[in-house]
Amino acid sequence: MLRKIRIVLAALCFTGITLLILDFTGTLHTWLGWLAKIQFLPALLALNVGVVALLVVVTLLLGRVYCSVVCPLGVMQDIVAWLGRKPKGKKYRYTYSPAKRWLRYGMLAVAIAAWAAGIGSVVALLAPYSAYGRIVSNILSPLYLLGNNAMACLAERMDSYAFYSADIWLRSLPTFCIAAVTLVALVVLSWRNGRTYCNTICPVGTVLGVLARFSLFRPVVNHDKCKACGLCGRRCKAACIDTAKGSIDYTRCVACMDCIKTCKHGAITYSCRLDKHNSKPAEAKPEAETVDTARRTFLITTATMAAAATVKAEKQKMDGGLAEIKDRVLTKRATRLVPPGAMSASNMAKHCTGCQLCVQACPNQVLRPSAGLMTLMQPQMEFDRGYCRPECTRCSEVCPAGAIRPITVEDKAATHIGHAVWVKKNCVVLTDGVSCGNCARHCPTGAIMMVPMVEDDEKSPMIPTIDTEYCIGCGACENLCPARPASAIYVEGHERHRKD
Repeated sequence: MLRKIRIVLAALCFTGITLLILDFTGTLHTWLGWLAKIQFLPALLALNVGVVALLVVVTLLLGRVYCSVVCPLGVMQDIVAWLGRKPKGKKYRYTYSPAKRWLRYGMLAVAIAAWAAGIGSVVALLAPYSAYGRIVSNILSPLYLLGNNAMACLAERMDSYAFYSADIWLRSLPTFCIAAVTLVALVVLSWRNGRTYCNTICPVGTVLGVLARFSLFRPVVNHDKCKACGLCGRRCKAACIDTAKGSIDYTRCVACMDCIKTCKHGAITYSCRLDKHNSKPAEAKPEAETVDTARRTFLITTATMAAAATVKAEKQKMDGGLAEIKDRVLTKRATRLVPPGAMSASNMAKHCTGCQLCVQACPNQVLRPSAGLMTLMQPQMEFDRGYCRPECTRCSEVCPAGAIRPITVEDKAATHIGHAVWVKKNCVVLTDGVSCGNCARHCPTGAIMMVPMVEDDEKSPMIPTIDTEYCIGCGACENLCPARPASAIYVEGHERHRKD
């Protein structure tokens, strides 16, 4: 019964998270947004104390149920492992392996060091929720959009507008490649060995494993009933049951309950570790069970300090009605642009896990993953396909990690994320000898005005002048500039955003 309950809850969480990432309409966030916010690492980075405390308490009570129920990457591995034993009917194909502590704690140390140094790309690579988000948004999302567009086409023929078409485009080649490699690696590992990633590389699994050692309820072996048949060990996808010694490594056990279902003698039960009937074994603890108090204290303390430290393609073609249609060249900015709710580039670097939820949610196709080494896979703003509309706050509504804080429309209109810069040599007014004024007409804050290039000359061409005190960096001017291949006006980012 416990195993069935676990499977049902895992299926619901997995389906909900997947649909949340795939959703491009913004309608599901109201109902399913909490699924992203209860993910361990995003909650830790957002300093969501309530969620972190809840997950810690649940782990201390029930073991690593988070890994087998809430974490979408863990559930995905379970699905692949389940499929892996179907072709040949190999229900009992795993073997016990000693815990690779040096690798587990080494990867945790790398993650903590990356947090402290603000190297978001390393955190993004290791975070399990983010890895799943990249896989869905880069590999599954195009297929989902193809299906949606097909439905939209059929609905249009029936005079229905229940669906609408969405663009399918490659937001970032490096991120796509990372997602593809991650998917292949995880499929191979879980197909062959089950939960290898969770118990060797995943920093969240390591932290929860330390807590799970002291869980109140856990699978317990009754040595009076055990016949040492070895079935439980060969069914354990976490490879944590040493059937020779009749012991379980609780730092790796994800409480999937498969061993309980497999045991034909009723020797394994999920029960309280304080129950006197479960304190039978007098054998020495295996190496994986030996308590290293100093190391455990160090890890917990360091993780706490790190959490506190975190406080501190396809390019669109358009002509604007004036210039020959050419491919737009992306602007090279001295300072990258991050959304208004991010507050600063440093806040984005410290908190973002690169899960791609905001990139998927952006209705204006402004956000895309960064290809920079230090900010790899974190969102940044580009205006070749659209601009950041003042009334849109979608990215701030979906971010679970505190990298983009919730912001109102009023606050967004008063937040300056950058300022426009005019590039004289690219302006069609001077290169083509035509009148334009696109940038001034579409500026929502009136920060751009057209003035004579030569004062008091009625025949002088009109060129834009920018009042940086009014410019908020929305990118409307850059997006709608007809100059090609490089825009004649672009937005330079601010390291720290300011408000009026």
